[in-house]
Amino acid sequence: MTHPLEKAMNTAPGPYDIGLDKTPANFVPLSPVSFLARSAGVYPDRLSTVYEDRAFTWAQTYERCRRFASWLAQHGIGRGDTVAAMLPNVPAMNELHFAVPMTGGVINALNIRLDATALAFMLEHGGAKVLLVDPEFSAVITEALRLMKTPKPIVVDVDDAWFSGGSQIGEIEYEEAVAAGDPDFAWALPADEWDAIALSYTSGTTGDPKGVVTHHRGAYINAVSNALAANLGLHPIYLWTLPMFHCNGWCFIWTMAATAGVNVCLRKVDPAKIFPLFERHQVTHMSGAPIVYNMLMNAPEARVARSGGHVVGLIAGAAPPVAILAGAEKIGIRLTHVYGLTETYGPASFCAEQDGWSALPIEDRAQLTRRQGVSYPLQESITVIDPETMQMVPHDGETIGEVMFRGNIVMKGYLKNPEATRKAFAGGWFHTGDLGVIDQDGYVIIKDRSKDIIISGGENISSLEIEDVLYKHPAVLFAAVVAKPDDKWGEVPCAFIELKAVAIASESEILAYCREHLPGFKAPKSVVFGTIPKTSTGKIQKFVLREQMQSAKAISA
Repeated sequence: MTHPLEKAMNTAPGPYDIGLDKTPANFVPLSPVSFLARSAGVYPDRLSTVYEDRAFTWAQTYERCRRFASWLAQHGIGRGDTVAAMLPNVPAMNELHFAVPMTGGVINALNIRLDATALAFMLEHGGAKVLLVDPEFSAVITEALRLMKTPKPIVVDVDDAWFSGGSQIGEIEYEEAVAAGDPDFAWALPADEWDAIALSYTSGTTGDPKGVVTHHRGAYINAVSNALAANLGLHPIYLWTLPMFHCNGWCFIWTMAATAGVNVCLRKVDPAKIFPLFERHQVTHMSGAPIVYNMLMNAPEARVARSGGHVVGLIAGAAPPVAILAGAEKIGIRLTHVYGLTETYGPASFCAEQDGWSALPIEDRAQLTRRQGVSYPLQESITVIDPETMQMVPHDGETIGEVMFRGNIVMKGYLKNPEATRKAFAGGWFHTGDLGVIDQDGYVIIKDRSKDIIISGGENISSLEIEDVLYKHPAVLFAAVVAKPDDKWGEVPCAFIELKAVAIASESEILAYCREHLPGFKAPKSVVFGTIPKTSTGKIQKFVLREQMQSAKAISA
């Protein structure tokens, strides 16, 4: 099937073009910074940000952003200059997402779990000229700066009264820099909405990470798309369980400005703090990986749905097991499954709910809502394509292809890596590397990452299908399945299990449970118990497990 964008269009000037030019009156570059200015003007006294006992209105946030943008400009930051940040979910991290682009600069939000070597590479590769640092990360940043061979960035400390430890390593403290800036700083929209707004690094398992460059236009569009997909409405109250460094908080930093909502900042995901925050601030929305909701479901503080209604939770980062989708609802969190990558500004598709779903039993509804679904409202398309022929697969729920995106919510490309950019956009689509199908409803369902498919005796086995069964076992907290070399079958499934606190289960019990719920060839042949390695955003690091199994995929990676 030919996509509409692939049809040639007549671009010759016509009667609707002659004398009808773009002017400042009818064309303004799209930038999410506009959202901040509008909310500050329309809702100046409404709360924008709360963190512990600190609180700011939209007018105050706008002034603080302009002040710090002024300070950055005074220190040479302009169009295309990189400002890096090693910060948790604190107000300064939110403010940087406006202050930096106000100068024309590019924000590089660093993963706070990375080591010094990786951080040094990113600071050098991205050419950071200013670096903001939380005291918790002063030691690792000091080492990263020592490893750098290029000129060191100006370091700004961002102190936090609610963190004890670390040290000041910068030339100035953030609040001092804010105070030194001009509250009337004359910021400007980008001359071109295609200008870069952010640089984010992928967490690749081999080689150097790739620098994903996103633009003002995409950030603006996805911020609005978030509001539509999650049905945020006006003045939502958003709890920051999702790391703000992760795809710029999936663009929700800018979404909250567009909706004049409240950012409830949270330094660390802690159920003991999260449940009281739900009640204190009447939180309406949150986001996170399955690990976040699993943690809440199994916390001592977990409780039944509050009388005031449920929290809408967006879930992504890994295919959510049915047990988590169903279990979250029992503690007052109604989950919407979203899907995307760093290259698509975070989520760019979602499982759009249809009439009648809400009347279904939780378990039945979860089977529907765990699909990756359809494109975001403002994304052009998500589909599944045979990467060899570049033809879309039939809507039969069986034919496997590669999940691909196309539209305005796709990166500019990889920084200083034209070959990787060319490969990612081959055939006019962004290649995700995920394998999936399209069902009869036109919804995309991911079957696995291409490197995670287990080929046993010529049969393709989805590790996600096995994991979904494992998560239903009452003793299982986390599960991951990878290929294990086998002399007879080539490779067979091996299950890694992290048990719930005080839970007990044996290998024979787990294997028998799987054989009861899966065809014999799909059932794991062995089980490894212990803590499963995860990234800071909750994704299970299967490459570590594959290396542990010394699988062929690990050897060839």
